[in-house]
Amino acid sequence: MKEKFAKLLLGEDMSGGGKGVSSALALSNAFTNLAASIFGEQRRLEPMPPERKSRWRKEIDWLLSVIDYIVEMVPSQQKAKDGSQMEIMTTRQRTDLHMNIPALRKLDTMLIDCLDNFKDQDEFYYVSKDSEDSDKDNSNSRNNDKWWLPTPKVPPEGLSDTARKFLQYQKDSVNQVLKAAMAINAQVLTEMEIPESYIESLPKNGRASLGDSMYRSITVEFFDPDQFLSMMDLSSEHKILDLKNKTEASIVIWRRKMNQKDSKSAWGSAVSLEKRELFEERAETILLFLKHRFPGIPQSALDISKIQFNRDVGQAVLESYSRILESLAFTVLSRIDDVLQADYQTQNPAGRKSSARSSVSKSSPREETTDKGSGETPGSMTLLDFMGWDADQGDAELTKKDSFAVSDDFCKEPDAKQQKLPNLVTHKKMSYLENLGVMRSPTSRH
Repeated sequence: MKEKFAKLLLGEDMSGGGKGVSSALALSNAFTNLAASIFGEQRRLEPMPPERKSRWRKEIDWLLSVIDYIVEMVPSQQKAKDGSQMEIMTTRQRTDLHMNIPALRKLDTMLIDCLDNFKDQDEFYYVSKDSEDSDKDNSNSRNNDKWWLPTPKVPPEGLSDTARKFLQYQKDSVNQVLKAAMAINAQVLTEMEIPESYIESLPKNGRASLGDSMYRSITVEFFDPDQFLSMMDLSSEHKILDLKNKTEASIVIWRRKMNQKDSKSAWGSAVSLEKRELFEERAETILLFLKHRFPGIPQSALDISKIQFNRDVGQAVLESYSRILESLAFTVLSRIDDVLQADYQTQNPAGRKSSARSSVSKSSPREETTDKGSGETPGSMTLLDFMGWDADQGDAELTKKDSFAVSDDFCKEPDAKQQKLPNLVTHKKMSYLENLGVMRSPTSRH
């Protein structure tokens, strides 16, 4: 503990020369490194070893102890000795921390409990890649994106209905945890100030940021985000991230032009305020679509810049804690999907070669909804019920025809009329913990 807090106080500059990073960034990096060391080896659906679980509980409490001293002043009433009432100022924990830290702790507990629920399962197991029992056809389809992971194996007749129902229920529960963690993380990043260095690097207008072709597509009279994305080249993770960076940059540019009081030549206006506001809304819609379809892509240039130059320790704690929980939830979802895919391929041997040639596209965790029908176990409850939150009205309501279905991607035929944009754009939906390059601090990414 002394060593960890010494590094935090030194700003990761062990020479003591005062050249370290800010306290907020040092604390953010500490959360990231802790998660990488604890969850980086979570390659199977199994409980965490007791020593690792104990270390996680202990060290996360150390890092969260700083929030007890982040307070704000609020007015309060105090009764004097003569019976009169007078107003005084007292301290209490900052509102954003008071609301979000307990919620994140609940999400943390639910994820650990989810892994513990696989303690007594005996219907599937794992084999190494070079094992004789490893299915070559099945493993070849994962060589590009998950070559280092062990291969899940199920009985020759497939999983039982009970096991399939159990896996689906765990998947729905973890998906709710993922949505909640992503919502908190997105909110914190939105509230962080945009660094001046990022603003100075922006072009002078939205057209220069997006390019002529993208700009014309956004500024047309009738705008359809699905059609816009279908025309974009989203064949790789790099191209998706590039589109996200350009879209976020244009949003910042248009928002600054609408809010800027002093008219500078570099930020001169040639578009009316109403049109610029409309363009900004369209760009935000595109950004929302990208985040929902591809939750596993690395952080954008704007997010990295915000984290790197953030000076608010409370926001650093919320952002990093929610990010590592989001990453763990995505990892667990991926492991569950691997088992369900193995079960599907066992029951449908005719489709194994085709699935090996074209990897199965896993539906976005943000777009999945909890099956509230007969597919749930008796007495099951969603995360929203557990935490007392209202259901998110913005999520799309989908009805599952088969509660034991592996997923929509495994069971339904692609419909060219309904599928404007293929869900399979990148085979590399890796979480932060699966790719330690993404786990590094913002400074080391450049």
